[in-house]
Amino acid sequence: MDVRPGDILQMKKNHPCGNNRFLVLRSGMDFKIRCTKCGHEIMVPRLKCEKNIKKIIRENTTDDL
Repeated sequence: MDVRPGDILQMKKNHPCGNNRFLVLRSGMDFKIRCTKCGHEIMVPRLKCEKNIKKIIRENTTDDL
């Protein structure tokens, strides 16, 4: 799964604040994500995070290749 910093992840489950969208701050063996509603930052292992992703939202869909 191609997840990059700056992407917004829509998750299957909600954060305790009621939001289900997270901004990706760092990607690698684990992801650092921030809740877009309350700002809480979480480090999540890659496999656990990828399993819970419902949709990836990208602001820029144009890639310079």
